[in-house]
Amino acid sequence: MVRTETPLCDFDTPAVDFTLPGVDGRSWSLQQCRGENGTLVMFICNHCPYVIAVIDRIVTDCVALQSAGINCVAIMSNDTDAYPDDSFEKMVEFSQQHRLPFPYLFDESQEIARGYGAVCTPDFFGYNGDLQLQYRGRLDESRKAAVTGARRDLLMAMQQVAATGSGPSQQLASMGCSIKWRNDHV
Repeated sequence: MVRTETPLCDFDTPAVDFTLPGVDGRSWSLQQCRGENGTLVMFICNHCPYVIAVIDRIVTDCVALQSAGINCVAIMSNDTDAYPDDSFEKMVEFSQQHRLPFPYLFDESQEIARGYGAVCTPDFFGYNGDLQLQYRGRLDESRKAAVTGARRDLLMAMQQVAATGSGPSQQLASMGCSIKWRNDHV
């Protein structure tokens, strides 16, 4: 496991369009995932200890964001040959086990992760209603192990985006395991 931190938010960068297969048997586009007041695009995987440690908090926050008009989507971009625990079949199991309330999509070519500049799992990209980047930070201040009363950075930032169209100027990087790129990744 290689711990990696995300770069900070490059405000107003447009969301990268995609159409990817979901664990529900459908293909999902960015437009289908888009929320009226914003969209949260997350890069996660099944095997990363950082994701496993926070997935229940991600689910809780995504459910809360739905009432603010923010839709969420998760994308898995790891090399599944080198990391079979991230296979599509395992993605289906992971989605069911954690009752993911958002589409969980497979980026087999890794083109979407490259397009977004994703570097780790989890990696959060929060967009406003115009699909302009407003948040690229951590889930919360407890990081890996849950801490009672921890500041919920992602939730509060995306609620601000839903209300104002803009994210907070102060953001702290997310951290997690590096994206598992195929050997042909440059």
